[in-house]
Amino acid sequence: MLKTSARLLELLSLLQTPRVWTGADLAERLGVDARTIRRDIDKLRSLGYPVHAVAGTAGYRLGAGAKLPPLLLNDDEAVAVVLGLRTAAGGSVTGIEESSLRALAKLEQILPARLRHRVSALQAATVTVPAGGARVDPEMLTAIAAAIRDHVQLRFDYRTHDGAEIRRTAEPHRLVHTGRRWYLVGWDVEKRDWRTYRVDRLRPRTPTGPRFTPREAPEVDLAGWVSRGVSTSAYRYQARITLEASAAEAADRIPPTVGVIEAIDERHCLLRTGSNSLDEIAVYTGLFGFEFHVHEPPELIEHLRALADRVTAAIAPREDAPDPAHRRPD
Repeated sequence: MLKTSARLLELLSLLQTPRVWTGADLAERLGVDARTIRRDIDKLRSLGYPVHAVAGTAGYRLGAGAKLPPLLLNDDEAVAVVLGLRTAAGGSVTGIEESSLRALAKLEQILPARLRHRVSALQAATVTVPAGGARVDPEMLTAIAAAIRDHVQLRFDYRTHDGAEIRRTAEPHRLVHTGRRWYLVGWDVEKRDWRTYRVDRLRPRTPTGPRFTPREAPEVDLAGWVSRGVSTSAYRYQARITLEASAAEAADRIPPTVGVIEAIDERHCLLRTGSNSLDEIAVYTGLFGFEFHVHEPPELIEHLRALADRVTAAIAPREDAPDPAHRRPD
């Protein structure tokens, strides 16, 4: 049986998990009786930790209080937090690097030696490529998230793709992060339709608008909906291309902002992508390194045929072509 102080820490660790614990469950995990659990719960409350009794379940849950309880992590959880903070230190949110490094310094100071060795080994063996996307202000993300939570309309100035400044009002639904950029999905009040906005082009205005009743999402797969919106539907040319590669292989090389990948079978997948330039689609698709077949649009098919003819002509010998090596001296 654990001693009282150790048992209290273990009890607090269990209560920090997002679930309701019954007295019987806690007693079994800690190897004590239900009466001891009740006494320990009272001790935690006397120390200022808000342990709530959940009506109808005879259970307990740790609530939000005036003080931050000690964060009790097992080995794998601690390593995951450290790696997450290291990743955030080079992330796409402006200013989060400093906060992440401060938290990381505090955590690494108290890590046991065995965990420091694990983290150091993984860090030494890992090279991180910067995301490279536009960064956003964390206060802006917080303001948008609050509007989503409180179901209030969001008024904002927005810079469009061509640089024009417009003013929009939307019912914010979700924030979506693609790994490089942040997007807001919302119902545009004026357009009366769902829209996707790049957060780095958005400047919220105050005050916020009136409350609204949340609408059903445009699709269950919101991430896929956003990916299609930013990679295909916004462009003049929308291409449908079969790749001779599995969906997993293609996803390793093609980011979600370039196109949407759909599995066909174990050796083929369908890529839906778009651009305002046929040359851009042709070059991107050719550089993926997969054999491919273009289904549409017909303009892209003709463009690729003309491009193939020019490339073939460039490398094929021609009798009438002058050879610079045999040029007469001036």
